[in-house]
Amino acid sequence: MGKGFFNVPIAVNEPVKSYAPGSPEREEVLKAYKEMFNSTVDVPMYINGKDVKTGNTRTMSPPHDHQHIVGTYHLAEKEHVEEAISTALEAREKWAAMPWEQRAGIFLKAAELIAGPYRAKINAATMIAQSKNIYQAEIDAACELIDFLRYNVQFMSDIYMDQPESTSDAWNRVEYRPLEGFTYAVTPFNFTAIAGNLPSCMALMGNVVVWKPSNNQIFSAKVIMDVFKEAGVPDGVINVVFGNPGMITDTILANPHFSGLHYTGSTPVFQSLWKQIGNNIENYKTYPRIVGETGGKDFIVAHKSAVAKQVATAITRGAFEFQGQKCSAASRAYVPSNLWEDVKKFVIEDLKTFKMGSPEDMGNFITAVINEGSFDKLAKYIDTAKTDKDAEIIAGGNYDKSKGYFIEPTVIVTTNPKYTTMVEELFGPVMTIYVYDENDFSETLKLVDGTSEYALTGAILSSCRYAVEEATKALQNSAGNFYINDKPTGAVVGQQPFGGARASGTNDKAGSSQNLLRWVSPRLIKETFVTPIDYRYPFLGE
Repeated sequence: MGKGFFNVPIAVNEPVKSYAPGSPEREEVLKAYKEMFNSTVDVPMYINGKDVKTGNTRTMSPPHDHQHIVGTYHLAEKEHVEEAISTALEAREKWAAMPWEQRAGIFLKAAELIAGPYRAKINAATMIAQSKNIYQAEIDAACELIDFLRYNVQFMSDIYMDQPESTSDAWNRVEYRPLEGFTYAVTPFNFTAIAGNLPSCMALMGNVVVWKPSNNQIFSAKVIMDVFKEAGVPDGVINVVFGNPGMITDTILANPHFSGLHYTGSTPVFQSLWKQIGNNIENYKTYPRIVGETGGKDFIVAHKSAVAKQVATAITRGAFEFQGQKCSAASRAYVPSNLWEDVKKFVIEDLKTFKMGSPEDMGNFITAVINEGSFDKLAKYIDTAKTDKDAEIIAGGNYDKSKGYFIEPTVIVTTNPKYTTMVEELFGPVMTIYVYDENDFSETLKLVDGTSEYALTGAILSSCRYAVEEATKALQNSAGNFYINDKPTGAVVGQQPFGGARASGTNDKAGSSQNLLRWVSPRLIKETFVTPIDYRYPFLGE
């Protein structure tokens, strides 16, 4: 068969469609939404290319209409997880040996399927399952997932081309082997793109995967698997199981062939997984790779030279898009006293124009939070703030779960920079603001750095370059993604590799070759052309 050094298509970011009134994409996604909302789907697990149904099911409901059922999904028993592992290991031999350009072709096709025939369906599924408005669904489920698939192929090609120097005496080359064994992908509810990227990027590099999506994202996860199947991912390469996370994880981490964890979710769960892997370390055939992107308590710092309207927009967009359920969402802000009255006015004005309700109504900027547990937790924080002497709610503060899990975008102002909602991750539409003396910028930066255990995203807004430089240096360990004169959300694949450190994760930068390098095990091959026949070196001469 012919060989060649193949150039992959140059990756470009998928353009975001407008969904303006009267646009064809708007009509198409509304049609898909209505069809999917008004029908029911039975979602099986997917093991070794087969649909697996256990009869032990749970229902799926939209967060914005929690009494309405859009489908069911089947829960795994231990034997199903064991079958997923064994079939993955069986598939590994052929998949790992497949030429890289054939793997690339599969996932490039998946990108184009999402860009074309599956676009309305995957967006509508995300709107229903995760209560995203159409813009948030489009930039996530369509564009970012397409970008991951395209750019990962380019990054894979770049990795393979990174080779050591050789001489006339010896040829040195590195092959980038997939990990020995199987990998485990654990994905969150909030981003369909993350759910698709975590298993697919490992598979792209030749690995086989057992994937456990969040129970709150299974409705749109099914669309991802439909795409992967149509794109040609072979049986057994990506296996999907649903159900009890403890049982699934215990079964997987007890297997000696476990070789890698790709995780996005809460910090406590990730820490427990790391501990469990450590406790099992002597049982594994190889040291597992552990990659995690976890929590955040993301900040906005405004300098006294900042433009008040820009600060207000960074707050309202950064804190309240997708109901604050992005791991990058701004949830604490530090505003100087000279700007505060204007910033306060502009934020309140913005919030008065927010419309809240079902994502089917595209005039709604805010929809529901993901589930009742999240709703109850957020309501408790809001109720506490209403009675605490060092906190004042200046906007929002209301909530209602009679039909959907709706939390009004809420702004708390505190006189205590270590107030609970300045420190703890809430993961909802609640922003807490501390107003500092405009002349205490340097001390405030120390406060920002020392307040939270997390270090995911953060932003500085300033018209003074000296202040920007000072903040960039002082906050160098406070955020893995740091934004100057912008909100701290909206990382784009290929442009802003995403990830944080401290309690926010391993900072392996999704959307870059740095992440893909974690899913290969390089082997150096040195080939000597004229092999020595005498052990003696010149220094041994008389």
